Amino acid sequence: MKKNSSPETFRKKVRKGLWAKPTSGLAPGFAQANLVILDRSLAFDFLLFCQRNPKPCPILEVLGPGEIEPRRTAPGADIRTDVPLYRIWRKGKMEEEVKDIRPYFNTASVSFLLGCSFSFEEALTHAGIPIRNIDEGKNVSMYITNIKCDPAGPFSAPLVVTMRPIRDELVPRAVQITSRYASVHGAPIHIGHEKKIGIKDLGRPDFGDPVTIQKGETPVFWACGVTSTLGALSAKPDLVITHAPGHMFITDVNNESLAVI
Repeated sequence: MKKNSSPETFRKKVRKGLWAKPTSGLAPGFAQANLVILDRSLAFDFLLFCQRNPKPCPILEVLGPGEIEPRRTAPGADIRTDVPLYRIWRKGKMEEEVKDIRPYFNTASVSFLLGCSFSFEEALTHAGIPIRNIDEGKNVSMYITNIKCDPAGPFSAPLVVTMRPIRDELVPRAVQITSRYASVHGAPIHIGHEKKIGIKDLGRPDFGDPVTIQKGETPVFWACGVTSTLGALSAKPDLVITHAPGHMFITDVNNESLAVI
């Protein structure tokens, strides 16, 4: 897969089962999204959870019950087939990973597309700030913290963060750049001193892959959309469908349109 493939071209390849790997660094210029699909009976409370926790759960689009086309963010796409890898959860436990959720999707399924920090990675690289997981061909490192989100109805969760090692002298610039992207997690929530937010070992992420942290670098932490997955699972619904961590839905939304001038 060419990293500069258009979102539509990429989604068509995914739909054909030709890509089932993480999407960090793919389709540069376009926003990537987390996915959570719930029954309509839970949709309002989950929407409220996201609104109360906009840093980890920034909403890009909500599809109505049974809708399969994200008309605002990716016209012509099919939410049931265009994510590289989905996870099927029952009663809070993962049942399987699949490439096609059509057997699980129904007229009561409500889909939430939430902003992803992959969207601001391009702006960081353009500013000369390397993204270690891309350079090493890995999924981004993700950790569960001791920071609690605001609950809503049956939904609650600890905050999940992504971590990127940044050279010490470039940390202020990374904060400045990502602050412009509030609708895709925005500025970091923590810098260095990972134990203060409950992370015991950076070499053992809860999701994704460990990456190299070099001398003269600081671990920088951004809110992560996987928080929405933990929130959805906290209610232990009969069925939840999510993307697999790092395997995002690529939209037609230009990243710069999400930035604050």
